[in-house]
Amino acid sequence: MKLQVRYANHPDDSKHYTTEELRKHYLMERVFEEDEILLVYSHQDRIVSGGIMPVKKALPLETSDELRAKYFLERRELGIINIGGAGKVTLDGKVYDVKSKDGMYVGMGTVEVIFESVDPKNPAKFYISSCPAHTSYPTYYIDFEKANHRPCGEAKTLNKRVINQYIHPDVCKSCQLAMGMTELAEGSGWNTMPSHTHERRMEVYFYYNIPQDNVVFHMMGQPQETRHIVMNNEQLVISPSWSIHSGIGTSNYNFIWAMCGENQEFDDMDHIKTTDLK
Repeated sequence: MKLQVRYANHPDDSKHYTTEELRKHYLMERVFEEDEILLVYSHQDRIVSGGIMPVKKALPLETSDELRAKYFLERRELGIINIGGAGKVTLDGKVYDVKSKDGMYVGMGTVEVIFESVDPKNPAKFYISSCPAHTSYPTYYIDFEKANHRPCGEAKTLNKRVINQYIHPDVCKSCQLAMGMTELAEGSGWNTMPSHTHERRMEVYFYYNIPQDNVVFHMMGQPQETRHIVMNNEQLVISPSWSIHSGIGTSNYNFIWAMCGENQEFDDMDHIKTTDLK
């Protein structure tokens, strides 16, 4: 397992970051690597996110010195969404078949977590997010049909999309983790527009299904001091609670969002008029 660490910083500092510094502090450029676990540990609410891509061997999710835990989920909960081929997840000896676009919630206290692919020629790609937990809730398998599907946006404003809520109070119980996947319709490029912040929660965005030779411009920063990071396919970006988190792509795309913090109220947002952004 390869684990990067990113420290929290003040919004005033980000005003002065160069492009290189923005990318260094907020962007994880490589999320999937064959037979490897690539994670980033952010000091923004201590979320851990990243990719697990088993091809020729099974990959156990092990603890690290940064966690100072006997096992990874000793004090944590975990969300999983598979964006690749069919896979298997073993939790304390129980095997779950995880199809493409399906997800899982794994509660605190699960000792053994092992990831495998069914077909090495079409490997699973498990995107995960984990945050500290205060109690243990039951493991819950979330096939795509069980997710809470929320169509929103319009073609005329280039933001027609479906928000698929996987780990959400309407689907399953969790301590503080919320997680889901948004699919933009063909012809739409904007996500999360109009912009908002939520001081009570931070968020991580993972952009994928970006067609070749296309990019997403991820908008960040305080509403009166915005910045952007250019994102390629299968990259993630950390969004502090004080930052907007909108994106515009040169094509439609998908992204997985994960949130943790003070509450789980999905609609608890501080909305910002588009014309007030600077």
